[in-house]
Amino acid sequence: MLSGFLQGRVLSMISKMIQPRVVLEIGTYLGYSALCFAEGLAEGGKVITLDIDEETNKVARSFVARSRHAGRIHFHLGPAAEIIPSLTETFDLVFIDADKSNYSNYYDLAFDRVRPGGFIIADNVLWSGKVLIAAQDQDEHTRALHSFNQRVKAATRVSHVLLPIRDGLMVVRKEPA
Repeated sequence: MLSGFLQGRVLSMISKMIQPRVVLEIGTYLGYSALCFAEGLAEGGKVITLDIDEETNKVARSFVARSRHAGRIHFHLGPAAEIIPSLTETFDLVFIDADKSNYSNYYDLAFDRVRPGGFIIADNVLWSGKVLIAAQDQDEHTRALHSFNQRVKAATRVSHVLLPIRDGLMVVRKEPA
């Protein structure tokens, strides 16, 4: 469930290229990807990270507290679908890596809050290759990820590329109006 070293370096590099002021991370787990995004933040920037698991959140907070990015990563514990609408920031970068069945919901909740030219990155979009099997043989998570991928592919307000790193990163750029 943890982003591996290579994926972490890619996320860090993307953050360094974008130099985001505000990153929204949906799915904290142990905080590794939040730390990777923090490496490229603009001056005064922050990572807002959301998760529902209290136990892993405590571990993530302890790792972040020991890092040089401690003051730049802000934790929210609770359902992302409830927290996202309460946030007031405009996002430069959104990272979706939470419950697979809600990827499309999270995308919808965040999309209008992403600045033109901003990015949404979704992890696990290849789902160990299962997104390519026949629809009748797909489980709930696979169907949700396949649907998400198709939705991004059909979208007209974005450009996108699927990076076959680890379990697949869908990088989506919101095109200026």
